[in-house]
Formats: sequence, structure tokens, C-alpha cells
Amino acid sequence: MKKVGIISLILVFIGVFFIYLPYKNIRAKAMEVVKAAKSVKDSFKNNDIDEMRLKLSDLNNKYVHFQKETKKIYWMAYIPFLGSYVADFKNGISAGENIIKAGVITVEAIVPYADLIGFKKGTATFVEKSADERIQTAVLTLDKVLVKIDDIATYIDVARDSLDKINDKKYPMKIGKNEIQPKIKILKEQFDGIASLFVDAKPLLKKLPVILGTDREKTYLILFQNDKELRPTGGFLTNYAIFNVRNGKFKLVKSEDIYSLDNSISSHPKAPKEILTYHKDVSQFNIRDSNLSPDFVKSLDLFNSLYEKSTQKVKYDGIITVDTYVLVDVLTVLGDTEVNGIIFSAKKDKRCDCPQVIYKLSDIIGRPVAYIKENRKGILGDLLYILMQKALGFSPSRYWGKLSQDLIKNLQQKHMLIYLTDNEAQKSIEKINFGGRIRDFQGDYLHINDTNFAGAKSNLFVSESVISESNINSGTVRRKITINYKNPYPHSDCNLERGGLCLNATLRNWLRVYVPKGSKLIHFQGSETKVNTYEDLNKTVFEGFLKINPLGKATVIIEYELPFKISSEKDYKLLIQKQPGTKGHPYKILINDKERENFNLIEDKEFKVR
Repeated sequence: MKKVGIISLILVFIGVFFIYLPYKNIRAKAMEVVKAAKSVKDSFKNNDIDEMRLKLSDLNNKYVHFQKETKKIYWMAYIPFLGSYVADFKNGISAGENIIKAGVITVEAIVPYADLIGFKKGTATFVEKSADERIQTAVLTLDKVLVKIDDIATYIDVARDSLDKINDKKYPMKIGKNEIQPKIKILKEQFDGIASLFVDAKPLLKKLPVILGTDREKTYLILFQNDKELRPTGGFLTNYAIFNVRNGKFKLVKSEDIYSLDNSISSHPKAPKEILTYHKDVSQFNIRDSNLSPDFVKSLDLFNSLYEKSTQKVKYDGIITVDTYVLVDVLTVLGDTEVNGIIFSAKKDKRCDCPQVIYKLSDIIGRPVAYIKENRKGILGDLLYILMQKALGFSPSRYWGKLSQDLIKNLQQKHMLIYLTDNEAQKSIEKINFGGRIRDFQGDYLHINDTNFAGAKSNLFVSESVISESNINSGTVRRKITINYKNPYPHSDCNLERGGLCLNATLRNWLRVYVPKGSKLIHFQGSETKVNTYEDLNKTVFEGFLKINPLGKATVIIEYELPFKISSEKDYKLLIQKQPGTKGHPYKILINDKERENFNLIEDKEFKVR
């Protein structure tokens, strides 16, 4: 009995001095860190770089004391089960340390130029300048700030490695009303995206001043892809604009209907077999139909083969595509915008159950009238230019933060694609997956590519969902992909004589499913034409064609066997690449008849069994 009492006393002693008191002190220090971090955030909102510098220094000091206190519980990492959670805690602490260090360097780099870029309380010089002068001043100071990018990237990369070691799957979904696992997962994914910009895109960031014309005037071709008439790289090529930029100062050179480019070609070649087979009443190859490959660079090869024949061609330094999601996001931030006497808005329009800007552009461009519409699609370039000028016309602290976030989001979600003629910069674009490339991958692979050939703007109304099933038996992987299409809206009035606006009609869908090279097709159900199997972009492709009617549904089921074996279920991994221009189709992942994950494919997704 006496021995039990002694043991109990020892356990109480250990609990108090090695667990309870350290926890109490860690919690107190953590609260100080949280308070200091909030002060940094407030100084950022106040546009006060000097205050932010002081607050960041205070945060760094408090974090050092917090970190010192946490070391008192690291011995618990050797305790079975509990040890893995302590290891995660340690990795999280390490990530925080490196993020703060990166922040300190960033602020120190900005301080000498804070008044120029409008990041100093009470500064009026920058705000008083014109929109063009603001961006020009920012660009001219950019290269001075970027000298610290290597140091910043080093700390960010270490922080990313620390967070990657944390397995969010082992945490509960909720504790009470508080979400745990989803928050950890989102935090890791968001930081990974930020880290990619600093680490993987470092060569691109270093070249930004040159890209913005600090060495010479640059010329960029902007292509507008209408995702409501979906094509392989994101949408039907409906408009183009030419921008020149010198020292960050943009100038709109031309904004025209894509048809004007096609009309500038004296002799068009015969349309490729894909168009002759699946398109409706099209026999010649036009620029507007040139984005046939799911790989953006490969599609640009086709684009350039025709563009070289145009009398309106210009030598460009890059091509950037944008779709309707970009327009809606910018209008959401900046508000209603007037162009040529027409108001454009991101608010919902009941006539299409979509943003007003989409309906208005469709109405201007697509509704038949009894007169010739000159340059009917040129208004898109004018809208883009006015939005750019409007964004630059405000104080940076007002809109630039949100617009920058939306810019990164739209690049990650492939609503914007970039191609640069500078090889080094282009490699960096592709490394951070902003270039619309079909990627090589060691493991299973899936890319579903839909093409609307003469089906009006029906992708505005058609929804698509995918079930991806993998059955692993003795190392052999048999796959089953189920694609469900649904159009719950009625047919539009497509009568040209009545002047109807034909938005919703039967979707004529050319379907290609890209899978690992060498995969063997077992069954393809749902195609209205003969199914073709071939190789493209170092993948095997299963090709079919189907129609989805207004108020109708359609289903495609594809079964095939992978060309390689895996030793066990835990070794299975899958890369799903999103098609540009798509909102984010719902996906359900099943392995050996067990549902493993359910998500919307808003960007490329790598799935691993855990």
C-alpha cells in the first residue's frame, strides 16, 4: 500500500511538473503570440509599414519565447501513439518560425520603397499619381525588392516541408463544434500554393520586371475563351486584344472579334479530321477552332500555324487567355463597370441564372439583328482594359490585395493560362502549373476533356459529375469511370428570324478521356459514334461523342485496365488534371468499392491512399 502511494505521488509529480505546468505556460505564451500576430495584421490593414515592422519584430520575440517553452514537452515524442501528435506539433512550430523569418525579410526589403508603392501611413505621393504612373513606379522598384527573393524562398520552403510532414488524415473531423481535420487540410493546401509562388516560381518572379517591359517594350496577345462554349483549352476563342507594356505602363493597341483574324487569312487549309468528324457544317480550319489539344502549348502550335498566315499578325512576347470566371471575379471586387455606354455587372441575371456580364456579352455578341454588327466581340478587350485602369485607379490598399488573390486563384484553377516566349520564364510557368500543360505522372492518371462543337452556350447549363473507381486484385488495377451529364434547363429560343438569343441548346460533346499510356480498354458505354483508342501527349486516349439535350441527361461509363501493377492498395496514387474553363466538377473516388474521397475538382488533384 505504501509502494502504491509512492508511485501515485511520483505520477502526480510528473503530471504537474512535466505536463500540466508546461501546458499552462505554453498556452499563455501562445496567447501572447496570437495577440502579437493580430497586431501585425492590423498594421497591414492600416497600410503602415513602419508600425508593421515594429509589430513583426515583437511577434518574432514572443514566438522565440513561445518556442522555448514548447521544447519542454518534446520528450513526449517518444511515447507510443502520443508521440506522433507531438511530432506534428513540433513541425507546426518549426513552420511558424520560418514563416515569421520570411515575413521579417520581406518587410525589410519593402521598407526603403514603401512610400513609392503606397505602403506607408500618411503617404500621399503614390496615391496622387495617375493609374499608369502607379504601376510604373511599382514595377521600377520591383527588381530592388526581389533581390531578397532567394532568402525568402529558403524559409518558405523549409516551412512547407515541415507542414507536409503533418498527416491531417489521422485527426478527427470535429471536436465538438470545431472542425479539425478539414482546417488542417485547407491550411496545408493554401500554404503549399503560396510556397509554390515563392519557391517554384522564383525564376519567374525574378523576371517580372523584364516581363513588364523594363528592358524594352513588350507585346502580349490576350485571348478570350468563352467557357460557356467549352473547348479543349477552356473555351471558344471569341475575341483577341493586343497590349503593349513598357516599364509597367500598359497600352491597348487593338481589341477585335476573332473572326477579323480569320477573315485576314486569304486561304484557309482544310479542317483537321476531328473537326470534320464532330463539328457541324465546318470544312475549313479557322483560328477560332485552333485550340484542339488539351495541352495549351500544343494548341498554340496550331494557333500559330494559322496566325502566321494573317495579315494582322504581330510578333508577341506572350499569350494570356482569360475566361468568364475572371471577368466575374474582377467585377465582383470593382463593382458595376460601364463600357461604351453599357453597364456590366457580376450580379445574377434571372434570364440565364448567371452573372449579368455573361448574359450581356452573349446578348451583344450572339443575338441576331437586322443590321451588321461591326467588331461585335471587340467590346471584350475594351472591358478588360477599362477594368485594368479602374483597378489601378484606386489606392493599392483598397483593392489590390483582393485582386491579387483572385489572380492567383484563377491561375491555379486554369481560368487563366500563360505562355511566354522567354524559355526560362516559360519553364517556371509550367513548373507552377500555370501553363495548361498535360503533365507526366508516375502512377495512375485521369484527364476528362469535353468539347462543345456547335452546341450554343449550353455549358452554362450542363452540369457534370464523375465517379472514379479502382479495383485492385493481385496487383492488377481495373478502372471504371462514370461521367454523368445533366441539363435541367429548357431549350432557348434559337429561331434566327425571331431574333432569339440561343444560349441553351443540345450539347454536341466531343469527349476524350486521357489515361496512362498503354491502358487497355475493356468497355465504353454512352458514345453515339464509334469509340477510338489512340496515343496522344504520352497518354492513351479513349474518344467518343454524345449529345446532352435541354431537360435531359446522359451517362458515359468507361472500363479499362492499367498497364502496370501495384504491390498493394497503399501504393496506389492518382493524378486528376482539371480541364481549363470548367467550374469544378464533383468527383467521388472509390478504391476496392470503398469511398475514399469526395471533392470538387477546382484544380489539379493528386490523390494518395493513406
